[in-house]
Amino acid sequence: MLEKLILNHYEAAAVILSGIGLTNLLLQRNLIKKIIGLNIMDTAVYLFLAAKGYVAGRAAPILIEGEKAGEWITNSAVYANPVPAGLVLTGIVVSVSVTAFALALTLKLYESYGTLNIDEALMKMTLQQEELEAKIEAQEEELIS
Repeated sequence: MLEKLILNHYEAAAVILSGIGLTNLLLQRNLIKKIIGLNIMDTAVYLFLAAKGYVAGRAAPILIEGEKAGEWITNSAVYANPVPAGLVLTGIVVSVSVTAFALALTLKLYESYGTLNIDEALMKMTLQQEELEAKIEAQEEELIS
């Protein structure tokens, strides 16, 4: 059991990071800390993909010149799989975009309600909604009478 854990230490680290990120995402009330937890989970996925995509002894997926002049090695067993690296790069771009959007929303929420605590913000939103509904009812009654 321990031999398999040592052999797959990158995958184990990815699982641990994913657990840390998920715990942070679920238990924190501060929105910035939730975004950090989401980024930790993203990093765990990238580590896992990179660990699965790496094969020792294989070359980068760029054609290598063979022994004879003008000959190229086209055997796929010589090259590493480029798909995991492409997925990681795409994931990083998406992750940065999602993080920027989440931080922009968090900033607007803080400007509107003066807190980063999600429970306090929801309570203030509910109070604001109730005040708005009361105001609308008062205007409707005024129009009716």
